[in-house]
Amino acid sequence: MRVQVDRDRCMGAGMCALTAPGVFTQDDDGLSEVLPGRADGGGDPLVREAVRACPVGAVRVEEAG
Repeated sequence: MRVQVDRDRCMGAGMCALTAPGVFTQDDDGLSEVLPGRADGGGDPLVREAVRACPVGAVRVEEAG
């Protein structure tokens, strides 16, 4: 799995960071980003819920192979 945030779509709602704080954070501008070393989802079961929680669809998960 590969977790990504489309920063051009992100509006800074922070739902991903609230839902899966072990994978997402917000930068100084309030936009969401994946924490360093967590692009694989870090085994967090809430990653997919964070994708669903994003009000603008900026968070996505791509399945490997």
